[in-house]
Amino acid sequence: MNQFFLQQGLSKELELFPHIVEIALKKNNAIRLDSLHATSTNSLRIYYVIDGKFEWILHDQQYILYPGDIAIILPGQKFGSGKGFLDIGTVAWINIKIEKLESGGNMIPGKWSGLSKNESQTIGKILMMNCSMLHIKLKEAGAIIETIKAELLNQHIGFTARVNQLIDELFILITRRLTQQNNSRRDFPQTFLQLEQTLRQRLYYQWTVDEMAALVGLGSTAFSEKVKNFTGFSPLNYLINIRISEAIKLLKRHETSVTDIALETGFYSSQHFSTTFRKLTGFTPSEFRKNNLAKKEI
Repeated sequence: MNQFFLQQGLSKELELFPHIVEIALKKNNAIRLDSLHATSTNSLRIYYVIDGKFEWILHDQQYILYPGDIAIILPGQKFGSGKGFLDIGTVAWINIKIEKLESGGNMIPGKWSGLSKNESQTIGKILMMNCSMLHIKLKEAGAIIETIKAELLNQHIGFTARVNQLIDELFILITRRLTQQNNSRRDFPQTFLQLEQTLRQRLYYQWTVDEMAALVGLGSTAFSEKVKNFTGFSPLNYLINIRISEAIKLLKRHETSVTDIALETGFYSSQHFSTTFRKLTGFTPSEFRKNNLAKKEI
């Protein structure tokens, strides 16, 4: 999928679709500070993770999303990153303006939708009943967003009806999956979560792929494939992202030296730490700490 960004009022492709606030796909290759603070809007937002690992705050709770996951943010709900920046990876999203969505579940999408009144109200009730757990795995969402984009750009015969049908289809698939899951825990190996916890507790250790694989009882090849499927990264790149994430937290504590942070998070030297940190964030550790201190003094 190629990057794209269409926004209501700025993109002519959306002139016939006032209910589509925004539709986009973004590939983020570097951490950019202050690029994703928690915000709320009057639209219904659907985010689909294509690759990477995203730590987001959804509905005032922190979640980790992996490829194939979607997050649904209802009108008025906050969405963002507790770290303040967009993680490395690729994500697609679509923001839909809903005419009405009440706390009781009464939903009126708008005249564009082909859903019946009863269907709309049922979907609204399911969304509101699960409003604190709108985080599911739905790989079909990526293909639907990509198809909507293609219809908007190509504008073949019947494209307006097709785009609106696809949005309805997305709503239907989301609510069916929510019903199937019935508030159960998402299908994600507990052993993988335990692995990440172990790595964070001993980031100073120079982990090898074989050692990480042994922790979850897998061979190196099978382990590497699973990590790639779940996170979009190789095991070692996944570990580097964990190290940088922890380093950012430590850099906000000004009593710890950069050299100590480098060693504590598993880097060979302060130079190795500085080079890697700058590659992923655009700042050296010292620059990041200085900027963070300046913001606190404002």
